[in-house]
Amino acid sequence: MSHIRVRIAAAAVLLAPLAACSSGSGTPAADGKAGASTAAEDRPATVTVSPQGKAVRAGVPVTVTATGGTLTSVTVTDAEGHSLAGKLSTDKASWSSRRKAVPGASYKVTAVTATKAGTRNTATSTFTTASADKVNKVDWRPGADTTVGIAQPVSLVFDNPVTDKAAVEKQLKITTSGGTEGSWGWMEDYSGRDRIDWRPKEYWKPGTRVTLRAELNGTDSGDGGWFVRDYATTFTIGASQVVKVDLDRKQLTLERDGKAVRTIPVSGGTPGGDKRSWRGTTVLMAKEGTINMNSETVGLADAYDKMVDFSMRLTWSGMYAHAAPWNDRWMGKANKSSGCIGMSDANAAWFYAQVRPGDPFEIKGKDTKGVPAPGNGFGAWNVPWTEWQARSALR
Repeated sequence: MSHIRVRIAAAAVLLAPLAACSSGSGTPAADGKAGASTAAEDRPATVTVSPQGKAVRAGVPVTVTATGGTLTSVTVTDAEGHSLAGKLSTDKASWSSRRKAVPGASYKVTAVTATKAGTRNTATSTFTTASADKVNKVDWRPGADTTVGIAQPVSLVFDNPVTDKAAVEKQLKITTSGGTEGSWGWMEDYSGRDRIDWRPKEYWKPGTRVTLRAELNGTDSGDGGWFVRDYATTFTIGASQVVKVDLDRKQLTLERDGKAVRTIPVSGGTPGGDKRSWRGTTVLMAKEGTINMNSETVGLADAYDKMVDFSMRLTWSGMYAHAAPWNDRWMGKANKSSGCIGMSDANAAWFYAQVRPGDPFEIKGKDTKGVPAPGNGFGAWNVPWTEWQARSALR
């Protein structure tokens, strides 16, 4: 999958307290009180920045406050010159950065202040953040600028454990061209790693434009792990295609815009044991072409080891739709595969050309091994909507 590297705005800032003074120009009265008052009014505002120091902990926003005056501008830049955006309070007495300071970075804070008497001053300070104990990276789907099927979720898998799931989820933003209703849901990926997916309540509307912005740079994922970059991807939803698989009737039907395009005889997983197929809704993860399939990799001993054409992955556990010419005599008659949905070479070639990643496969059959877990491929569609919403760390 393609990755988009996003240059992150410099994150949170840490500053030492800043103060600056200049002498007043008032003429002292006989008792000295008027001169003292004028000098006080002309004294520059005192600036305080937090956090401050060297090797300070990252992951907090920068705050700047002014005493005895107001802030007219605040800039925070990292060593590469990238600015950290922020916002002044209504009374202009304080400023807070929108993003957080990232690990292993140095920052410079420049604050311009003004007093009621018109005294202006510029105060500067620098600070550094401690390096991350470990960096948490992200593998996400789908790739950028792709067109996918109506069941495609946005899926992020993390290299290291995410113990502060709420902090991470807060930094993930999905926008759609049609205001699609959806929710994030946490799960364990088939690999055993932490994962979060965003799926709409119902299948996507064709033509929808979807954007993910994961502003994770400077976010503490917990357990000593930090994110040190942002991620983003934009993709488009293609035509409405649904693959209906009836294992009892041993047939597959491709529907487009609600109308049947073609029905194909198939042979599914052998009933009565570990070679049964999954049922429920799976999603086409990838079109992998010709690949080697070895039964030992999926716990079926030495049942098979062969090159397979037109392979279309449906789960991480090894369920595919593919060409299976060795089972031609069983197509449409009996389920004799090791769990996959097999079809003839000719039908597989046609079908492979029609479908795209993200298309849903709605599979039914009496003798199956249940529905795949959400993390086994894109199995989120087998979770009822209210239960899926409950998987969010922010609910």
